[in-house]
Amino acid sequence: MAYILLVVGFILLIKGADFFVDGSSSIAKVLGVPSLIIGLTIVAFGTSAPEASVSISAALHNSNEIAIGNVVGSNICNLLLVLGVSSIFGEITTSRKVVYKDYLYSILASLVLCALVIVPFMNKAKSVNIGFKGGIVLLILLAIYLIMLLKEGLSKEKLTKNKEKFKIKYILFFVVGLIGVIFGGNVVVENATKIAQDLGLSEHFIGLTVIAIGTSLPELVTSVVAAKKGEDDIAIGNVIGSNIFNILFILGASAAISPLTMSLSVFKALIFLIIVNILVFFVLRSKYSLVRREGIIMFILYILYTVYLIYN
Repeated sequence: MAYILLVVGFILLIKGADFFVDGSSSIAKVLGVPSLIIGLTIVAFGTSAPEASVSISAALHNSNEIAIGNVVGSNICNLLLVLGVSSIFGEITTSRKVVYKDYLYSILASLVLCALVIVPFMNKAKSVNIGFKGGIVLLILLAIYLIMLLKEGLSKEKLTKNKEKFKIKYILFFVVGLIGVIFGGNVVVENATKIAQDLGLSEHFIGLTVIAIGTSLPELVTSVVAAKKGEDDIAIGNVIGSNIFNILFILGASAAISPLTMSLSVFKALIFLIIVNILVFFVLRSKYSLVRREGIIMFILYILYTVYLIYN
């Protein structure tokens, strides 16, 4: 039954993402809001709903390694798998502002998370707690970023002329698509976890791989569909926004609710995430685009990373 539900979840994800992208881009055009802002906020936060559900629930049930491993693993998956596969289906172009403002902010989020735990790990601690104060720091950084986006979205200079008249189907597509993405993601995660546990896999491994990939499926499907439709701003904005949201909101809220424990293995994954962040930054900075060749390399790197986790 778990395998059947897994397939059902995938179908919901694929069709949901299709509707979600169409609805989001249409609403953006009607409101005159740049697609990038929609991608960085509504689409990004919507596709991160499975991560939020899993991590906050895990924190409440003291499954800390799943809570924090899910976020770190999802962000690695978003960069290498989601962006990589999306650029294989179609070249993804971006702008200097996105690279030097939004993408750098996502790197900052990873560095701040690292700063909260690095000293104890440097002193050879096996695990480190991220408590209430650390959670508040992350939430404050999220608030600052959202205020920056809000100012940009309300700026008259940034608004575009309406190109379409409002239609109720845009809202319907958006809502139905979002429900499909969130529900499909949850079904996939729940049943993939059952299968993984039956195979005797460890909690931190499940968090970094199975659940991380499962909760990143909405981002993957949404960005691939957006790339194929030529909605590059939604494709890349979705990934950057999701990575910011995953660390600053999900871990921030989870830590504020209940202290999170980061193991040494998850800390090593966090260091890898920072390295990948920097590598992708330099790739984007060179031409402000991702092409198929670079996407294939990113995809292979993710496979090698997963093999490393399995081996260990």
